[in-house]
Amino acid sequence: MNTLNVDIQSIKQFIGPDDIEKLSIDLIIHHHDLLAGTGAGNDFTGWVKLPSSTPQSLLDDVNEQALQLKNNSDVVVVVGIGGSYLGARAVIEALQHTFAPMLPAFRRPGPLILFAGNNISEDYHAHLIEVLHKVNWSLVVISKSGTTTEPAIAFRLLRQELIKKYSIGEARKRIVAITDKSRGALKSLANAEGYKTYDIPDDVGGRYSVLTPVGLLPIAVAGFDINQLIRGAAAMEHISAASHLPEKSPAALYAAARNALYRKGMLIEIMVNYQPNLVFFTEWWKQLYGESEGKMQRGIFPAGVSFTADLHSMGQYLQEGLRAIFETVLSVNSSRSKLAVPYLDDDADGLNFVAGKRLQEVNRMAELGTLLAHVDGQVPNIRISIPEVNEYYIGSLIYFFEFACALSGYILNVNPFDQPGVEAYKKNMFALLGKPGFETEGQKLISRLKGLV
Repeated sequence: MNTLNVDIQSIKQFIGPDDIEKLSIDLIIHHHDLLAGTGAGNDFTGWVKLPSSTPQSLLDDVNEQALQLKNNSDVVVVVGIGGSYLGARAVIEALQHTFAPMLPAFRRPGPLILFAGNNISEDYHAHLIEVLHKVNWSLVVISKSGTTTEPAIAFRLLRQELIKKYSIGEARKRIVAITDKSRGALKSLANAEGYKTYDIPDDVGGRYSVLTPVGLLPIAVAGFDINQLIRGAAAMEHISAASHLPEKSPAALYAAARNALYRKGMLIEIMVNYQPNLVFFTEWWKQLYGESEGKMQRGIFPAGVSFTADLHSMGQYLQEGLRAIFETVLSVNSSRSKLAVPYLDDDADGLNFVAGKRLQEVNRMAELGTLLAHVDGQVPNIRISIPEVNEYYIGSLIYFFEFACALSGYILNVNPFDQPGVEAYKKNMFALLGKPGFETEGQKLISRLKGLV
């Protein structure tokens, strides 16, 4: 079967002929560290062999539970933040009909999946509750602790609404909790109420968790084939484990290429997609790389654009702005649909020269033309291509980015599996809200804010 390909031809004018070779020792050491579990953060490397070790019994159970939720729900709300929702949303939006959320009866293989708990917007959650009053719905809540502020608030609200709509007993049948296997507020509540639960593995961090029930259940509820998703990931796991050599491992090549560019002063990586359904895949990638690498005053800053739309907004900066950026283009070789540009007798718009050509071909020429223009403008481009967007190749792409991210983090000499910096805003928020134990700090922060806002 065709597989993912990484093309670094267009960056070779920006790096020396031996710049990737210089990373060979790093790749040997860190490839071994990942597979043997001997590197920094090794207690969170359970994802490394996850696809090949996922039991069929778990997939069958998830599919069975998904069927139950499908059968009694027009809408399923997934509550989670960060890695507890981005991976699932990325896969679902990549695979579903582009307009399925707006046309509920049109080509959707499962209930409409909506998301909550990834923000604290009052309007957002009030509007969501308005929608839920008019439909049959169920709830999947994802949180290892059950106390993370954003999802915990959303779950409070939505659990109350579910009970009001259906009764306590019926709500129990409509709530699934994905949480720690033995402890935490959500686990305790789920045990007390008798909710169906799935475990978040102790050795898999949130941003690496999409191939666990965290992602698998919402994806299955949406109507997509999680068996193929895992199969594609397992194939990439095999390729990634087999060799540390960039010429044999796409993940090693990508990790080495981006670090070689970083050492040349390319501090910002922009993921480019040419398919609107991959926007949230970019969001998942941004979290994976930003949270894994941005530590100790180092790391490549991950950003994203959607072409060709953003060529009419960000295009000027990308072509001629500060030269500290490189692009990673996520390229899809074939589309799932067929649509050609029509011929017009008067050719009023001057586009008869593309009449009869499929939009996929026009889009591809826009992609290649942009690559040439940006390389000429001194913006290196890495191209990552997959044959098509389906469950198998999305699974392969997920594992590829995970493995490359871990290698890249180790090359940067950071722990790619922790996130100590995300606690700073939480402490300030708790203090300002008057959480018990934070009162003194809250007064200090209020005084500081008077000079800022």
